[in-house]
Amino acid sequence: MSRSGSLCLLLHSHMPYVEGFGTWPFGEEWLFEAVAASYLPLLDVLADTPVTLTITPVLADQLDAMRDGGAGDRFERFARDLRSLTHAEDAKQLEVAGDVELAAELRRAAGDYDRAADAFDRVGGDLISAIRALERAELWTSGATHPLLPLLATRAGTALQLAAGIDSHVDRFGDWCGGFWLPECAYRAGLEADLADHGVRVFCVDQTDHLGLGALENLEPVQTPDGVVAVPIDWQTICLVWDMHRGYPGAPGYRDYHRKTRYDLRPWNVAGEPYRPGVARTLAREHARDFVAKVGRRLDLYAAERDRPGLVCCALDTELLGHWWYEGPVWLAAAIEEAKAAEVALRTVSDAVAQCEPVERTLQDSSWGTPKTFATWDSPAVAEIVFTQRRGELAVMAAATRLGRSTRLERAARELLALQSSDWAFQVTRDQAGSYPLERVAGHAAALHAALTTDGADPDPRVRNLQPQLDLSPLINP
Repeated sequence: MSRSGSLCLLLHSHMPYVEGFGTWPFGEEWLFEAVAASYLPLLDVLADTPVTLTITPVLADQLDAMRDGGAGDRFERFARDLRSLTHAEDAKQLEVAGDVELAAELRRAAGDYDRAADAFDRVGGDLISAIRALERAELWTSGATHPLLPLLATRAGTALQLAAGIDSHVDRFGDWCGGFWLPECAYRAGLEADLADHGVRVFCVDQTDHLGLGALENLEPVQTPDGVVAVPIDWQTICLVWDMHRGYPGAPGYRDYHRKTRYDLRPWNVAGEPYRPGVARTLAREHARDFVAKVGRRLDLYAAERDRPGLVCCALDTELLGHWWYEGPVWLAAAIEEAKAAEVALRTVSDAVAQCEPVERTLQDSSWGTPKTFATWDSPAVAEIVFTQRRGELAVMAAATRLGRSTRLERAARELLALQSSDWAFQVTRDQAGSYPLERVAGHAAALHAALTTDGADPDPRVRNLQPQLDLSPLINP
């Protein structure tokens, strides 16, 4: 039967500015892995699908850098040469140890990177144009470098992040529906006024702690006083996919993300046995069927109780599908097909909001972190990062009237944007990248200070492709 309501698949694509900042184990290979394992494979899956796709401006900056040589050439070498070598070396070591099936799996998996390199060549290295060609996708933007907006020190600093993110999106994609991803879903009361000032029409929030996991209110868009619509994300649905222990990715037959060989390769399944791709693909299709059935029942329950259509917004990091959860693209393709068969309507967020009249309700301060507060980015463990970011922002604001529209102010502002990324505090809180995030914070803060205090031009600015057309107006005319 035809279901009332909508399923919105929202894929949030983001990468901090790592292009040119180190390689392995931390640096631009993060970008190359995401391109090879997630972004390129998903282009085919999403070719004719009404999906909402966030491309953060800082990710788009780096994808642009891959189009015209340089980073693109390095990606080709990574995919065709380096990954071939590492798979061969680890396969040989496993074979010597008698693990013949594990070695065979590594040799098979090496082909993933050859296929990624071939796909990169087919789009001419131009992933931005390939994304723009997804005719049924709704493309959202975000803050220029994915800052935690509620923690910024000034409204001018907030305006710089919003304007730069929106302007660069329009320049690249030629149009904008008004959809805006709040970095880390971080919302604080009053933020919608700043969003409205920049033309934002719809954004996502996480109200799980306030409403409760599974509350039907999570299926209701909210009309804010400033006219912007807030769409709650539905963690009861998201957890089916996101949770690496109790969700689908934790099933024994899937590839184990955490157990690795010498060169960070993964020939084991979650059960500790050799990974068998055929078994995993079958399992992914079964889980896709289960996912759609659960979403259908949730929409039916909402319609029965509220006598109106609901909206299930399942928001996922794009990198979850393929990079972290190897079978994710197979699952997504199957879920799209299952939704058609089950008559669960797939819609973009904007189209779904048009089908589901927003309610009026007070939003609570929140994020999609763990916990769902700002603690991941604002705690004693990351206090020095927070203070460094705020000092940098205040220094740039103070220097704006003195320096005016100048190369020095532009350089300082671009370093500030890089400094403000939410990723640095996240990586420290989660202990994910050793000293790398602290080194990045210190480096951008030093470069910002140098730009404001010296007249000498940096001959090789490291943030060469970060917001190259940055408009300083929010600083000059706040």
